[in-house]
Amino acid sequence: MLTSNGYVLDERRLSELAAVPDLERTDLPVLRERLQRDGYLLLRGLLDPQDVLDFREYYFNLTGTATDRASYRQALFEQIVPGPEYAAFCARLKGWFEWFLGGEPFLHRRKIIRQTAPGENGIGTATQAHYDLLYLRGGSDQVLSAWIPLGDCPVSRGGLTYLERSHHRVLAEEAAGTLKRPAASITADLPALAEQYDANWLVTDYAAGDVVIHTAHTVHAALDNVSDVMRLSTDIRYQRAEDPIDTRWQAHWNDRDGL
Repeated sequence: MLTSNGYVLDERRLSELAAVPDLERTDLPVLRERLQRDGYLLLRGLLDPQDVLDFREYYFNLTGTATDRASYRQALFEQIVPGPEYAAFCARLKGWFEWFLGGEPFLHRRKIIRQTAPGENGIGTATQAHYDLLYLRGGSDQVLSAWIPLGDCPVSRGGLTYLERSHHRVLAEEAAGTLKRPAASITADLPALAEQYDANWLVTDYAAGDVVIHTAHTVHAALDNVSDVMRLSTDIRYQRAEDPIDTRWQAHWNDRDGL
């Protein structure tokens, strides 16, 4: 049984998140067409798994000694987020984005690390359904997000789930000006949203080294962590450097930055 924010996902509205086949991974036109069609690219083993596990260890070495919320926030926002180790880790995708975008890539400075403890559930504990353009109105709508599980992340650990081909409906309603959404999450009720969109939630077991690239219009959310292991992930955003850039996203991430 899978849940998100305490809502039980209907098994009839679940499908598998499909990985890009090996034969397509170096075919740029096919890869771009696939992203346009599906709204996401699941790239197994795009990063070296050891690099991912090393960063996970670095993170917990710094935060594991925190005895209270204040010391945890200090380690996260004053050491890890602005630190050279995190910058170097995120820069490992620069070459891929340069190839895929066909030009100089730009990495948004606001990069987010998400930690979810086992057993956390109820509204407000998992990332609610949204698409990234809700938060990135000040620049290009061609921003691509990379979601990176920092360690193995089976569905029981609370990985990302994507609403099947939802970007087509979002794009159409954005263009028509009929999409009435808050400037934040759409909803925590994933089962109801699947019915509204007449679409399935796509899920899979992620492994260290996997990366999911998704468009700014693709609806996604997180599952609850019902395992006994801490779920850790990061999401970062690249775009072409020559396109308009949302200036609000050019400071290091802080959970009180209002974005």
